Amino acid sequence: MANNQNKRGNKSSYFQKKKFCWFCKHNMWYIDYKDVNLLKNYIHENGKIMSRRLTGTCHYHQKRLTIAIKRARHMALLPFIVK
Repeated sequence: MANNQNKRGNKSSYFQKKKFCWFCKHNMWYIDYKDVNLLKNYIHENGKIMSRRLTGTCHYHQKRLTIAIKRARHMALLPFIVK
């Protein structure tokens, strides 16, 4: 027990930057489904919607983001599956 390290290594060497909601920072309360360039930043290469843990968005904006992405897919602005 002389070594006080966990599985990730020394706690003092492990530091993760706190993620923040980009939409809250820029006071965006409505996410437009027609803004395809913005929505593409929140979609994986294979077409899945990225999670809150990866993007750092808050619950309110993550819900609005998923609705906007689904609307854009339905209107054929974004693909359902990327080949």
